[in-house]
Amino acid sequence: MTLRFLWWIRYGKRFAKKSGLDEEELRHKFPFVVFSHSVPLYRNLSETDSLLQEGKVANLRLATKKISGAVVEPGKVFSYWKLLGNPTGARGFKKGMMLENGRPVARTGGGLCALSNLVYWMTLHTNLRVVERWRHSYDVFPDSNRTQPFGSGATCVYNYRDLMVLNSTKNAYVLLVWIDGEKLCGEWRTDVPVGDSYEVYQKEHWITSEIGNVYVRHNRIFRKHFVDGQFDGEELVAENHAKMMYEPLLAQESK
Repeated sequence: MTLRFLWWIRYGKRFAKKSGLDEEELRHKFPFVVFSHSVPLYRNLSETDSLLQEGKVANLRLATKKISGAVVEPGKVFSYWKLLGNPTGARGFKKGMMLENGRPVARTGGGLCALSNLVYWMTLHTNLRVVERWRHSYDVFPDSNRTQPFGSGATCVYNYRDLMVLNSTKNAYVLLVWIDGEKLCGEWRTDVPVGDSYEVYQKEHWITSEIGNVYVRHNRIFRKHFVDGQFDGEELVAENHAKMMYEPLLAQESK
């Protein structure tokens, strides 16, 4: 943790900062949407877990205000934790749902992985480059109603497990994130049209049986690159290995 702070201080000028403009002004200045996405805020869990989700949503409302409007100039790096800061109770964060050893528990600042998951997924559909991402260690939910491939998120733990994105392009990007009803929404925007587009998908997937009746799910996430609609190659972007917290048969039935 200390090393991360020292690194932030030493290379502070390299990191993206929030713009002083409001959302309407940013949309006008960056009129081109590169990629947008939204995810549900709530899951159908037990009553106890539902109470924790209210804290999670409160934390996400606060966190979106902290990072929305971050402008990533060419050569700059977006750091999730540098912009967001330590999610402590003193800063207004509540106890929300956080996964610990694959189980939901109450922790201050719980639920913020939903935001890092969203930012990571959107970034994979742009020509920004992810330079730090940590995969989830547990696969908690079966594939029922899953709209993204397993393992397409990014876990975050302050401040040693960060999500960092480098802008190695010639164009400035802005990140906008917000809550609309029961959805967490976001988009990457630029000030000039971008001809690049991406298709992100799971190409390989397998499940292994480990000692102690433990099942581990594996996959590899790839993406296809298109320039002005023309195929321009394929690349591996992530490899995932996660302990399954449900029976493998559920994963098969949900497909």
